[in-house]
Amino acid sequence: MRELTIAGLKVRIAGGDDREGGGTGPLVVLLHGFGAPGEDLVPLYRQIDAPHGVRFAFPAAPLDLGSTLGRQYAGARAWWMIDFAMLDPHARASLPERSRSVPDGLVEARTTVTAFLAELMRTLDAKPDKTILGGFSQGSMLSLDVALHSDIAFGGLILMSSTVINLNEWEPLLPKLRGVPVLQSHGRSDAVLPFDAAERLRDLLKSAGADLTWVEFGGGHAIPNGVLDAASAVITKVAGASAD
Repeated sequence: MRELTIAGLKVRIAGGDDREGGGTGPLVVLLHGFGAPGEDLVPLYRQIDAPHGVRFAFPAAPLDLGSTLGRQYAGARAWWMIDFAMLDPHARASLPERSRSVPDGLVEARTTVTAFLAELMRTLDAKPDKTILGGFSQGSMLSLDVALHSDIAFGGLILMSSTVINLNEWEPLLPKLRGVPVLQSHGRSDAVLPFDAAERLRDLLKSAGADLTWVEFGGGHAIPNGVLDAASAVITKVAGASAD
């Protein structure tokens, strides 16, 4: 594994022919969730059964929560600051209100990640149709937002424990995903991002014509082995399609 700074973001790169991102194999970029350390998802590259040569990149979000929220958040990072009241099930807005909300900092995060991806793909000589973008929780929301607004047609998406936001902008852009392999996973007991919102996103993706793999499981806000198995299948599908 190696560490680089690309477009202002620290990124850990693994896999490939030399285990440091070498070669020309497909590229999987995974964005971590709110409050996680920048290396939170790095172990997944050893757990996902990807074809030989697949490369992985794990960028760290730009916001240092320890500097803004105090020492108890030391090492924690975020793509944008959340409204903590939204985590209280008794204080949450209704699903329609939540789905159309545009979090403060989303646009800035989109700009940052879009620039990062363009430079990363140039650096690693990665082709768009061989690049899979995704993440967990806040990272998955941002991944979908970036993919919908980007001029890049990514080869696939991995949306783990995601939800619907910014729907006024997302809805007319979702047909861009027609035929694109997308993995969406969610726990039925998720206390952070409600399952009904995930079902709403699932239905929107299906209606848009995405090649959707839907994985629901009995746990909460997590990434169980069944999700990793499905991620392996989507990555293999994109890698195989790219080689045809």
